[in-house]
Amino acid sequence: MAQHLKLLYYDYVENIVERRAPHRPAHLDLVGTWVEDGRVVAGGATGDPPAGALIVFRESGDPEEFVALDPYVREGLVTGWRVEPWTNVTGDL
Repeated sequence: MAQHLKLLYYDYVENIVERRAPHRPAHLDLVGTWVEDGRVVAGGATGDPPAGALIVFRESGDPEEFVALDPYVREGLVTGWRVEPWTNVTGDL
């Protein structure tokens, strides 16, 4: 059965690993809350070293609301973001 999901892409500042350290616990708490209540399926950094991130939202999740709450965005660690719809037709999410 197809699932209609939303993908949130982040672009990060340079040296994100060092710069995110003071804000990481609050960011991970936010993501964890959204995972626990079913609005987020998964998420994580992309690239090595990280250049961005991808967070997968269920239909019940609102990526724009998440962005407004995210300490990484509020603290200027995210240089750009976008949301794309995704219809997942295989796998178990």
